[in-house]
Amino acid sequence: MLSLRYCLPLIPTRLESIQASKKKCPRSYIICEQKGPRPRYPRVWKTKTRIGTVSKAAKLVDCVKGLSNVKEEVYGALDSFVAWDLEFPLITVKKALRTLEHQQEWKRVIQVSKWMLNKGQGRTMGTYFILLSALAEDERLDEAEELWNKLFMRYLEGMPRKFFDKMMSIYYKRDMHDKMFEIFADMEELGVQPSVSIVNMIGTVFQHRGMVDKYEKLKAKYPPPKWEFRYIKGKRVRIRAKHYREYENEKGGANKADASLDGSSEMDDDENPDESSNEEETSLSSDEFDDELDNQLSRDTNSSNGNEGLSRSSDEAAFASYQQSMELDDAS
Repeated sequence: MLSLRYCLPLIPTRLESIQASKKKCPRSYIICEQKGPRPRYPRVWKTKTRIGTVSKAAKLVDCVKGLSNVKEEVYGALDSFVAWDLEFPLITVKKALRTLEHQQEWKRVIQVSKWMLNKGQGRTMGTYFILLSALAEDERLDEAEELWNKLFMRYLEGMPRKFFDKMMSIYYKRDMHDKMFEIFADMEELGVQPSVSIVNMIGTVFQHRGMVDKYEKLKAKYPPPKWEFRYIKGKRVRIRAKHYREYENEKGGANKADASLDGSSEMDDDENPDESSNEEETSLSSDEFDDELDNQLSRDTNSSNGNEGLSRSSDEAAFASYQQSMELDDAS
């Protein structure tokens, strides 16, 4: 007896259909659930050859130095130089600025720094200081004063002291004494301790103008420091300052100055006995410092070698006693 039955169609599962389509499609395609395969394009901006920042900064310097002083030409060349970078090459531009500053290409320094600041990049105190120095060296005093006033009004109490030093040196070279007095008054109002160079410049201006009483008050209020720090063979060493000795010689002669320095060093030794060795080192010259540091390093190496020898001998004795105990155990 015949029986007619309806057979269900063979419907493959979803996983089997995906695997079959993967076998048919090439590897450059990705299977999407809704729209089917789509081509995968390679990423153009990822390259295997990478250029370091030093060589790239050298290329930027060579590119900028071969241009004219037209603003549009320089800015266009800089824009084309960084056009293919995903992020702004800040380190490269900073290294290029340092190279141009070392080569005393002040106009190029001004152009590159202004272009970078217009891009909203590199707005740090270091960049502003480089720009201020370049404007002063290029005899663009009006722009330097404008930049100084903007920075001073913006940061005020957070202004680094090297900016005050720079502006004082700019005005001192051009005999603009009234501007120097204004900056010095601002420093005293803000409580900024003037450096030795600033005190010397203000003192020479007072002497040049015949203000002896103000010069004496200035020296009494801001005496030169007794100590200065130098790095000898990677170590921070305290040395007596030369300008302090000259100051003492001007006051009462070399003998009195040496006696006062010896008395102050003895008082410091009594108060801080741990720092006596450091102060004895600081009264020596640089050659004697080198010899003493070599001796100290040789002593440290010898002591470390002696300690290693002692530790080795102790290890050998312990190993010998261990072997003897093992032999006794075997004999028993």
